Parts: sequence; structure tokens; C-alpha cells
Amino acid sequence: MSENRVRGYFAVGVEGISKPMNVGAIMRTAHAFEASFVFTIGAVYSKREGGRSDTSDAPAHLPLHEYTGLDDFTLPRGCDLVGVELTDDAVDLPSFRHPQRAAYVLGPERGSLSPALSARCTHVVKIPTRFCVNVGVAAAIVMYDRTLTLGRHPARPLMPGGPLEPLPDHVHGGPVFRGRETS
Repeated sequence: MSENRVRGYFAVGVEGISKPMNVGAIMRTAHAFEASFVFTIGAVYSKREGGRSDTSDAPAHLPLHEYTGLDDFTLPRGCDLVGVELTDDAVDLPSFRHPQRAAYVLGPERGSLSPALSARCTHVVKIPTRFCVNVGVAAAIVMYDRTLTLGRHPARPLMPGGPLEPLPDHVHGGPVFRGRETS
């Protein structure tokens, strides 16, 4: 994946989740998609239970931030909080431009993001499905969409299964001087 590396960073987290297996699945997927960290808000992650679905041992490879509630929840400066919620006013994921620095947060099983957390979100997106999917599946779809839209990939072939054209080499431009006039 290193040749398709995306500039910036992202994290993924959950609020009020009750099933450690779902947290474990999200952590494993976040590790696979090279997330910078994962987080929980108002949830307890048990490595013993969650580890049954996290076969990559993600906590050994990326930071896990556990917040007891919204009062102690913080993100790095400049990081946009993106809620993933199936609401009428949310932006459809295929039409969403992902921020370079983002933390995606999903709600609990059989529930929604709390109104207080939704109010803190810079953006709210939805996966255009007929009904809610499993929270681990939803997290994987969002991470895949981020990688697909922000990564450097060759164009898709015109015909199904057609040959791929190689990705052209990246060309570095000259120096960019900001804030100074050049003669």
C-alpha cells in the first residue's frame, strides 16, 4: 500500500458501543487501512473478547484512545470530526470529499450518535443503504472510500475485467514559495 499512500492521517472510533467483538473488528480493519489511531467514547474495550475478531493484534501496532465521555474527548488540532450516521441531512458518502486530517466516529449498535457528539462533528456522512449495516462493516466501507478517493490509483478500465494501465510516475514540481514575492 505504500505506493498509494494518502497524505494526511485518519482515525476511526465509536461511541457507546457495547460489543467488544465489533470494536475488535473495527480495530483490525483500521490497522489494515493504516489508520493513525483508534478511539472509543463511553465504551470499554476488552482485549480478551475483542481480540477474537482482531487477529492482527491492532493494539500492539496503533494507539487506542479510550475516553469515558465527551468531556474528556479530544482530537489533534486541525483534525475534522466526521460522524457516520444514517440521517436525512447527512452527505452521501460517494459525494463526500474526505478531509486530509479526519477522525471518523460511528454510533453504537442499535443506536445513533448522541446529539452532543453529532453537534461536535464538522461533517456527517451516510452510507447510501436501505437500512443500517453492522457498525464494523460501516467503518470498513468508510475507510475503503477514503483510500479509494484520496489514494493514488490507476484509472479503472473501460471494460469489465479489462487491462489496467500502469500508474504514471509522480512528477515533482519546482519549489513553491509562499508568503514571499518572487522576481
